Amino acid sequence: MAAAPVPIQSSWAVVQDHRRVFQDLVYLYPVISRRSRGLSIGVNLNPDKRCNFDCVYCEVDRRTPGRATQVNLDQLREELVWLVNHARDGTLATQPKFCEVPELTRQIRDIAFSGDGEPTMVPHFDACVETVVAVKRELGLDDTKLVLITDCAGLDKGSVRRGLELMDRHHGEFWCKLDAGTEPYFRAVNRSFVRLDRILRNILETARVRPVILQSLFFRMRGEAMSAAELEAYCERLREIVAAGGRIQAVHAYTIARPTPEAWATRLERGELEAMAGVIRSRTGLPVEVFD
Repeated sequence: MAAAPVPIQSSWAVVQDHRRVFQDLVYLYPVISRRSRGLSIGVNLNPDKRCNFDCVYCEVDRRTPGRATQVNLDQLREELVWLVNHARDGTLATQPKFCEVPELTRQIRDIAFSGDGEPTMVPHFDACVETVVAVKRELGLDDTKLVLITDCAGLDKGSVRRGLELMDRHHGEFWCKLDAGTEPYFRAVNRSFVRLDRILRNILETARVRPVILQSLFFRMRGEAMSAAELEAYCERLREIVAAGGRIQAVHAYTIARPTPEAWATRLERGELEAMAGVIRSRTGLPVEVFD
């Protein structure tokens, strides 16, 4: 019988360390992820830190310059092959970063398009997906999930839609960010020039084609948690998506786990998250997973 998955603790140093820098790699980085339940290989398409959100809780410090400005697909491929092989042969387990839970580095739970910015902002997102899919085939990672972690602002772009369709054929999973139910709260938290209605429209159109997971980070902003009225508006947005034919597989409710540039953005306690999750379940009927 297979061993039960090791519960991922947010207090572990390796969970709190999600830096997108590992040795001399430019585009690839390994992390132990709460929501992936183990080793996730991150594909950082935005080492230049380009993003269309500027979330107050984001651990990426955009006050310092980024690195590469373009994605070199040949280098991305070489780095992914190297990192997968290092996980498989046990070399990754010997790295000091993973000393708490070396056993978790043996199984690659997913390969995730994430990083220092919004992955769908690259002009050739579909080509990036093709590169990763080719490595998956070459290395026999047929059952490994491909995850897109996105703020959803670019889901209506042609190259992105082609990339999503390719991911659909290779165990794709889509984590769509939604932190707010109203435009004012959205602007206060995500600080984006993109309007909330565009985000909601893109989530709906994407979820009409394939199920999505909504990733929602709840926290205290200058000491205040999301109000009951805002939480109700958030739930109403979810109900609207479902009523219009969107498929929401689950909601990931989580809070701040790592230091942020904005000191006034602080985490919620587990009980507070559970209470909010209970409201979301009762108002929407959707499954909600809590990650503190």
